[in-house]
Amino acid sequence: MANRRCFSALLRLSLCAGLAATWIHEARAWPGFEKLPGFNEQTRWTRLPGGVRVFADAPHELKSPRRVLVIYATPNGNTIEQTLGCAASKEMDYRFDIQHIAAQVRRWREVAPEDDVILTVVQAPKLSWPGFRAEHPESARIIRELVASLTTEFKADRVILAGHSGGGSFLLGYLNSVDSIPATIDRMILLDANYSYTDEQHGDKLLNWLRGDPARRLIVIAYDDREITLNGKKVIGPEGGTFRATQRMADRFRRDSELTAQDAGEFHHTSARAGQIQLFVHPNRENKILHTALVGEMNGLLHGLSLGTEHAGDWGRFGGPRAYGKWVQPTPFVEPIVPRAVLAPDVAEFRLNVPPRPADAPTGSQFQEQIAALPRRDREAAIVTAITSGNVPEFLRRLTAIRVDFVDNAGVKHVAAYFVTSDYLAVGTDQNLFRIPMTPHSAVLIADKFEASLITAKISDDMFAAAPIRLDPKPLTKDRDAVATFFQHHQIIEKQLRDKPRGLLVAGIKKDLVLSNRLKEKPHKVAIYGWHQPDGSPIQPLYVGHVDWYVDYSHGIRLMSNRIAIDGQPTTAADLLKHPSLHKLLSDEGPIDVVDVRRLAAW
Repeated sequence: MANRRCFSALLRLSLCAGLAATWIHEARAWPGFEKLPGFNEQTRWTRLPGGVRVFADAPHELKSPRRVLVIYATPNGNTIEQTLGCAASKEMDYRFDIQHIAAQVRRWREVAPEDDVILTVVQAPKLSWPGFRAEHPESARIIRELVASLTTEFKADRVILAGHSGGGSFLLGYLNSVDSIPATIDRMILLDANYSYTDEQHGDKLLNWLRGDPARRLIVIAYDDREITLNGKKVIGPEGGTFRATQRMADRFRRDSELTAQDAGEFHHTSARAGQIQLFVHPNRENKILHTALVGEMNGLLHGLSLGTEHAGDWGRFGGPRAYGKWVQPTPFVEPIVPRAVLAPDVAEFRLNVPPRPADAPTGSQFQEQIAALPRRDREAAIVTAITSGNVPEFLRRLTAIRVDFVDNAGVKHVAAYFVTSDYLAVGTDQNLFRIPMTPHSAVLIADKFEASLITAKISDDMFAAAPIRLDPKPLTKDRDAVATFFQHHQIIEKQLRDKPRGLLVAGIKKDLVLSNRLKEKPHKVAIYGWHQPDGSPIQPLYVGHVDWYVDYSHGIRLMSNRIAIDGQPTTAADLLKHPSLHKLLSDEGPIDVVDVRRLAAW
């Protein structure tokens, strides 16, 4: 089911079995973590299949029985690395010097040693949590299960949700995803991040949560952004912005609680419920863009972490100057490159079971001309006939072996080799071909004829990880479903591949049509995933929204042989995919019964 993919992804994010016994006074890095020189910390990077990135940073030795987990959502346009921060230099993008979340948390650990503070930073695909929520139908479930998984994994006594700018969409999306806010959530910090607050979705839920424990805190830091301009134009529309959102919150809370207003340095400060609600608004009389200054220059996160605690005044001053200077690292964090899959050149050659190419078969460019004006049904029939009759480039017949492994719950390591086409299905010759998009119906007819199968989203990720040739995606916007656009995109790829030999595994050029359990809930749909960017994140999270006859230029068909070797023994892709544990070698959304998926998807 759809939620199995999310749950499996979150299990992949979890630490190895038996971690719980290593928490207290552990001198070694935890499984999956690496020691960070200079700060006595350990860190870990994780990617979920849909493209969400997760960074975790913890003290190298946990000394306290109290554990606080900070989940910080990145702002629009910022990576995890930029959000964490580093020292400014001419070579570094300015974004590395505006938030300094890592340094602020280090300062907090220094002044509040009675708690072990674990920092996690979560980044959305395409660097936008609002965009992720709008585009991904399972975003609410993914966000909810991500928070739950991190809470459980780190055995947190208290959880603090924080975010800046578009990161507020993660927080408010989390509120939307739960019937009531769990008791483990101790504090929420919205740093110029409350734009999408509504009374209907959030007001009562927040108040009910606050009533559950007087120690809980809701902290909002905002500024008057109504008149700010950029390039001579107002940045904020007549109903938008953090100032108006904060006013909406104040108006809602005023109906149930008495609000007290006073100045706090440069800020107008409104509080309620004995300090449980804290709203800070900078008047911004000079109409500056204070968006990021609230976070880094003014110590916004430190202020949000400390309000209502015994250390509220110990770390420095809200409003600046920076109170965490000595904790800023000289260079940025770097996510280690850990391939999830590798090429297996020592495996005997596998080939697709394709008949010889007919002597009179058209080349790729000729075939494009033949089908350009055909109706969709006739075009699909022509594609199936051409490919199944053998009009396929020679290099696509030779399959690439990819080796993957995993350790099961008993501690046994399993190794599998599967065999995939090095590029997307095409018509023609090695010298003159046409990578041709098609419907899933056509794709499975071809796959069945060639004793092959469609791939999964995990295999798409594995292929990118193993590919020696990774190209930048080249999206097009006009006439996406026209054959002329199919061929235009193919020609763009050919230019990118100029002077590169045929037959090497290529990635980054198209979205994959994939097998997915979500198709069991979505009959007559197509599942697409991938088109990986250079950093490995897919442009297209797993999506089953298109009807199954829809085809556009960005779609492509990768095939894998039905024959697979696992632990030195032969098996089939279908048998391995539905195995209760070994499926993890090919699927990260649970076991997949290929026959069942195709039947329920009506393929």
